[in-house]
Amino acid sequence: MCVMNVLVLNCGSSSIKYQLLSISKDSQDVLAKGIVERVGLSEGILNHKPAGKDSFKLNRTFPDHVDGINAILDALTDTQHGVISDIQQINAVGHRVAHGGEYFSGSILIDEQTKINIGKCSDLAPLHNPANLKGIISMEQLLPGTPQVAVFDTSFHQTMPEKAYLYGVPYGYYQEYKIRRYGFHGTSHKFVAEKACKLAGLDINNSKIVTCHMGNGVSVAAIKNGKSIDTSMGLTPLEGSVMGTRCGDIDAGIVTYIQTVKNLSAAEINSFLNKECGLFGISGVSSDMRDLWTQYENEGNQRAKLAIDIFIYRIAKYIGAYAVAMNGLDMVVYTGGIGENDWNVRLGISEYLGFLGAQIDKQVNSNLRTDKVISVPESKVKLVLAETNEELVIAMDTVNIVNEKVS
Repeated sequence: MCVMNVLVLNCGSSSIKYQLLSISKDSQDVLAKGIVERVGLSEGILNHKPAGKDSFKLNRTFPDHVDGINAILDALTDTQHGVISDIQQINAVGHRVAHGGEYFSGSILIDEQTKINIGKCSDLAPLHNPANLKGIISMEQLLPGTPQVAVFDTSFHQTMPEKAYLYGVPYGYYQEYKIRRYGFHGTSHKFVAEKACKLAGLDINNSKIVTCHMGNGVSVAAIKNGKSIDTSMGLTPLEGSVMGTRCGDIDAGIVTYIQTVKNLSAAEINSFLNKECGLFGISGVSSDMRDLWTQYENEGNQRAKLAIDIFIYRIAKYIGAYAVAMNGLDMVVYTGGIGENDWNVRLGISEYLGFLGAQIDKQVNSNLRTDKVISVPESKVKLVLAETNEELVIAMDTVNIVNEKVS
């Protein structure tokens, strides 16, 4: 494989995260990364971080995604803080796409039909898929002829069996409206499962693994012999464990009850469940785990500690459930912003798993923030901290698909 420069884009409704990576057979280097914020709003910001150079910040209005991506391309080619001399040095573009529905079971080279099917999934991810499409169309305008690849958050979980992905609603609702569990964070779950197996010396094709992606969004996945057989997020990213501002699993009757007593519209109750619940709603302080620990340790805030305890408890319950689903458990993997940085949360979850034979090495785990096996050698279940890198997964998928097309 020759060297290929891949621009990875993660377009939100008002933001564009990006990385430019140089991929070869022997190396994967990040040349630059950054984010454009407040697209379509006043007072936009571009934060650009080139490798080996000073960071650059630009404050101006970005009317739309085309303008935002154009600013990114300008930053990448700038004589002072750029990393390439011409945008034609970008060989391919990889897009993170939130929802692929049942149309996509893997990453795919983007063509007209791909865009149509991504659009058809917009009802399932109204905040994400339309923005992802804007990113794709913008790149077609700015770099016509450059191959683009879509990498879906949902595709890794398309191996789930019906008994795992169907809900207890009339089957016709699945047939007509495609109401089912899809799952998210698929690129992260796949990446860290493979990495953790290498760290722990396990064969991913003969293993039973639970991966815990814990950030502001949280999802847990059961991965048997390298394939996802169940995951905690559902039709949308709202289901599952308690998250930063999302409620996670909840009695559906609570939704209608709150909607009635508070006289909320469907849009308002949806916003409430996604933005005002979770750690933030329980603690009344913050959705950030770091703030909650500070509040508890420095101020004795018991609601902050309660939010932490609930978070840990719900993750542990999912791990136990998935050990049953797989009829065993070889390894638990912690990743994401909380999973990689909060050793107290890892410890709290692991201490629930003693009945499975899991034993954490408290000394190794303490203050650890890098890839490592954190269980004692005699532990029957391996415990592993594995840093995720979704952008690298997207870049590698893009390279592989583009190379397949050429060959």
